[in-house]
Amino acid sequence: MDTQNSEKAAVKIQSWWRGNMVRRTLLHAALRAWVIQCWWRSMQAKMLEQRRRLALRLYTCREWAVVKVQAQVRMWQARRRFLQARHAACIIQSHWRWHTSQTRGLIRGRYEVKASRLELDIEILLT
Repeated sequence: MDTQNSEKAAVKIQSWWRGNMVRRTLLHAALRAWVIQCWWRSMQAKMLEQRRRLALRLYTCREWAVVKVQAQVRMWQARRRFLQARHAACIIQSHWRWHTSQTRGLIRGRYEVKASRLELDIEILLT
């Protein structure tokens, strides 16, 4: 019976050893899986951050383009209003100059016909 007991003891020791080895292997596999999962999560976070930065950059480019277009339109409108005002001022000036040239140094007068005689009022202006 000594051999039987020693065989049983050997089988018990072997099964215990195999159990320890399997548990150790499973533990190592779990740790490796955990390391891979941590790495994958960090990569996902980096990719998400890169996508967020790219989206932000694209948004700011679009916004800047819109701002530039709006500024160009406002500048065009202001220039158009300025040119209209300048054109109106030129027209007013030319009419005023014509008027003053027509009335400068000329004889202005008025006349009335009363019954059988002509009344003349003559005024000579020199400016």
